[in-house]
Amino acid sequence: MSSLIVKLKELLPNSSIYANEPLANHTTMRIGGPAEVLVIPNSTQDIQNTIDFAINEGINWTVIGRGSNLLVSDEGIEGIVIKLSDCLDHLQVEGSKVIVGAGYSLIKLATLLSRKGLSGLEFASGIPGSVGGAVFMNAGAHRSDISEVLNRAHILFEDGKIEWLTNEEMNFTYRTSILQKKRPGIVLEAEFQLVPGRREEVVSIMQKNKDYRKETQPWNFPCAGSVFRNPLPNFAGNLIERANLKGYQIGGAKVSEMHGNFIVNAGNASSKDVLQLIKYIQDIILEKFNVKLQTEIEIIGKFLKNSQ
Repeated sequence: MSSLIVKLKELLPNSSIYANEPLANHTTMRIGGPAEVLVIPNSTQDIQNTIDFAINEGINWTVIGRGSNLLVSDEGIEGIVIKLSDCLDHLQVEGSKVIVGAGYSLIKLATLLSRKGLSGLEFASGIPGSVGGAVFMNAGAHRSDISEVLNRAHILFEDGKIEWLTNEEMNFTYRTSILQKKRPGIVLEAEFQLVPGRREEVVSIMQKNKDYRKETQPWNFPCAGSVFRNPLPNFAGNLIERANLKGYQIGGAKVSEMHGNFIVNAGNASSKDVLQLIKYIQDIILEKFNVKLQTEIEIIGKFLKNSQ
């Protein structure tokens, strides 16, 4: 381990590098064991250099953003974890076209652009996490999503190549993109096309959406956002509520009493608690409604070898 850290520090003198860093400190659910090595790169070049190093050394590598929509194993993650942070938080606004780094907060971006009277990202006013994560999973709410406003995305692929993919090339569907399975890659930046509007109207819609989320979702507890994809035309939260599962708890993991599609860390929850609760919910919903719920959150870490 010490030799690996030494090599990385020599390769990445301007990046932050940590050994055995608890990932609970880097996820919104406050759950997750240690990253064998955590790299917080200082530049896009450092990201590329880290991935090239991992590939050449035969070391596993994983990328995370701001830690929302994520469940990390209590046993942690082997190899190198790359956390996209301040090195990718640039923002350029040219009229109604916006170019933004993948590490930029989605909520911050939506708020800032609404104050400029730019319409299109109002739906994102309460979605936690980064721009990169939102593009990766086609995040959405209030009957809209990233695919409605994205022109193209700058992607770093596993082989080290960097390309711009158009909206069509991203193959967006409900909460998915080409980057998840068909062509794995990392979002470096995104280009959005918004629409000029009346500032007061845009801000008002933003605030209405934000208030709705505060009133209906448990942001006062550590959580990862929506746990399940909506099995349209049904809604996961509604099915879970109809099954009387609100408030159901396994260990420290609890189905939110505010919204059925949220599992909160009610106190020292483990990833095992959350996984067991997910499985229980899936079994009950399948039994009662013959609907198979699929997870929306990304589940990563060493437990995948045994439990997935």
